[in-house]
Amino acid sequence: MTAEGCRTWREQLGAYALGHLGADERASVQAHLDGCAACRAEAEGLGAVARVLPAAAPDRMQVAPVAPDSLARGLFARIDAERRTSRRGRRTRVGLAFAGACAAVAAIAVSAALLLGSDDGGGGDGSQTERVAFDRLPGDVHIGAGLTPRPWGTQIDLYVKGVPSGTMCEVWLRRRNGGRVLAGSFRYVAGSDSYSVRLASALDRSRAAAIGVRAGRWTYVEKLPAA
Repeated sequence: MTAEGCRTWREQLGAYALGHLGADERASVQAHLDGCAACRAEAEGLGAVARVLPAAAPDRMQVAPVAPDSLARGLFARIDAERRTSRRGRRTRVGLAFAGACAAVAAIAVSAALLLGSDDGGGGDGSQTERVAFDRLPGDVHIGAGLTPRPWGTQIDLYVKGVPSGTMCEVWLRRRNGGRVLAGSFRYVAGSDSYSVRLASALDRSRAAAIGVRAGRWTYVEKLPAA
């Protein structure tokens, strides 16, 4: 079944994982999951999150800290650098005689990589935050993410810019077998240089092959290097 056809079922998966559906509704959802691998994978991810919720202590919870602005700036700088490098590469293929210009571009790219790599962007508990830049995007859209391994899965700090205000966004990590583990959803609010949100996925980073973001009717997926 297509993702559009599964939308109604996926809207019920949260209540299904938490055991908040009536007997008839639960039976209907279970029948759909038996025949839909994509929804079944998402339900398994939500179920993993639901199982650890009882261990939470609401009275000890605080508002999640906001990731540093430097992390967002670094991600967007990397996206812009990759786009500039791609455009320079196309111009180079058209005019191969300009070898000197090619050398200058290579030097700039190396310098940019060194500058970006100098800031590790560590997590608050000493964990290393991995930066991910979505580079296959429309010209006015910027998306980046910081992935931090946690004992319960993966913390995702997502940075978005250029999406129409009010757009509903959904974020997930993709398993190596193609199944998705939902990290959460939010409604994009424009009006600032960048919009950031902190999400969580029960999937361990070492088992994730890609990160995906669905913004309205558009879906963007970025592959992750093997951990």
